Amino acid sequence: MADHMITAEELEEHRSSLTGHCYRMLGSAVDADDAVQEAMVRAWRGLGSFDGRSSLRTWLYRIATNVCLDAIAARSRRERPVDAGPNGTVFDDLGQRPRSHWLEPIPDAGALPADDDPARLVAERQSLRLAFVAALQHLPAKQRAALILAEVVGWSAAEIANCLGTSIAAVNSALQRARATLAEREVKPAPGELTNAQSQTVVRFVDAFERYDMEALAAILREDTEMSMPPFTLWLRGPEAIAAWMLGRGAACRGSRLVPTAANGHPAFGHYKPAEDKRALTPWALVVLELGGERIQSMTFFLDTEVLFPRFGLPPELAC
Repeated sequence: MADHMITAEELEEHRSSLTGHCYRMLGSAVDADDAVQEAMVRAWRGLGSFDGRSSLRTWLYRIATNVCLDAIAARSRRERPVDAGPNGTVFDDLGQRPRSHWLEPIPDAGALPADDDPARLVAERQSLRLAFVAALQHLPAKQRAALILAEVVGWSAAEIANCLGTSIAAVNSALQRARATLAEREVKPAPGELTNAQSQTVVRFVDAFERYDMEALAAILREDTEMSMPPFTLWLRGPEAIAAWMLGRGAACRGSRLVPTAANGHPAFGHYKPAEDKRALTPWALVVLELGGERIQSMTFFLDTEVLFPRFGLPPELAC
């Protein structure tokens, strides 16, 4: 039995870390919230079985991991449009799949611990990156859990084996296969903070987009830059195609304004475009930028603003 009675406040201190953990497992901020809530309920009901031999943090991660494994068994993998099919053209149908099909962004503030040690915080932020979380979704559930617990949470093979109800040898084998899969998908560590040059690129992006200067915007894109707009399946590659979209089918975004936020360790913005009556600017997308070198590697316009804007603390509209 633990030396003292665990309080609800002590459980709540771990909510942000557990939310980040469940998000990496499930690829959805909404599903992560549900999983953490279920884990907290299980923990509260099972406090009598907490004997204090492991830390409260370890015990909670064990419960949350198993909640996620149950959830993964009951649903399909989330993915990004760029992983779901080949890039299209500005003339192609948009296509559409339900919200539950796509990888979702998560606010940094809701998924990172507030007072962790700096090295662990850097690792947790890097492991929230969209490309990394998307790659994790391609791993079998127990491989996914083993890799996250080893690389992000910092558990030993023995601790992981105890959590997953398997052997140390099986854990080491799962880790080897998981790392090989991520290597094949070319998921590499990224710097924890933007360089000065990258920060300037983000400033130039905002300036170009709000002025709707597509020549200036194209100048800060890589030749292989990807633009996607989930829940639509269509995605585009390259400055020429992206600029053509913005000046053609996307031209209603002229006059937009961007409000800065942070998602998945990336610079992000609430994108507001003029309402039809021109009396206000209304939510259109949560834009997440991924940088490659000193240029933009990917722009994802998440269009589910009804769910995302309140989650990111973004206002329901802006004055013109």
